[in-house]
Amino acid sequence: MIRIGILGDIGSGKSYVAKNFGYPVFNADYEVSKLYQKNKKIYQKLNKLLPEYIYEFPINKMKLSKAILANNSNLKKIITVVHKEIRNKMKLFQKKNKNKKFIVLDIPLLLENKIVKKKDILVYVQSKKSDILINLNKRKNFNMKILKKFKKIQLPLVYKKKKSKFIIINKFNKKSVKDGITNILKIINHERNNP
Repeated sequence: MIRIGILGDIGSGKSYVAKNFGYPVFNADYEVSKLYQKNKKIYQKLNKLLPEYIYEFPINKMKLSKAILANNSNLKKIITVVHKEIRNKMKLFQKKNKNKKFIVLDIPLLLENKIVKKKDILVYVQSKKSDILINLNKRKNFNMKILKKFKKIQLPLVYKKKKSKFIIINKFNKKSVKDGITNILKIINHERNNP
C-alpha cells in the first residue's frame, strides 16, 4: 500500500483533488467534524479546557470559532485534544485499507504533526490566489481571521512545495485535476514496475 499525502494552501482544492484519485481517502476535516458531533469524550476534554466556550454537546462550531479567535493558545489546545483521536482513526483507516494499492491522506497538518513517513508520496496542489479566495468564500461560515490563525500554525507553502514529489495545478475545473492525477499515477506505477 502506497500512501499519497495531499499538501497545499487552505482552499486550494486539496479535498477535491484527493477524492479524484479514485482510491480510499482519509479526510481529517471530515473526521474532526464527526468527533464534534458524536464523540462525548472529546466534548468532555474540550469542556474541561475551554468551559466558557464548549458547554453543550454536540459541539457548536461557532463556539469553537469564538474560542479560537479569543486567544492564541486555544487553537493549540483544541488541536492537542483532537489530534490524538484523529491519529487513532487514521490507524483504523489504514488497517481497513491495507490491501489497497493506494490510500490518500487529506490531512491539513500532515507535515506539521509529523504524520508523514519516508516512503509517502507527497502531492502539492497549486492554485491561483484569486481562485482560492473565490473557493473560500463559498464555504459556509468562512472567517478570514480564523483562516489566518490556522495559517500561523502551518509550515510555509514554499517548504511544502519543495517537499512534494508532484505538483497538480488546480484550475478549479475537472480536466486540470484529472490530467494531473492520471499523469502522477502513471509515473508512480512506472517507477514501481521498473525499480
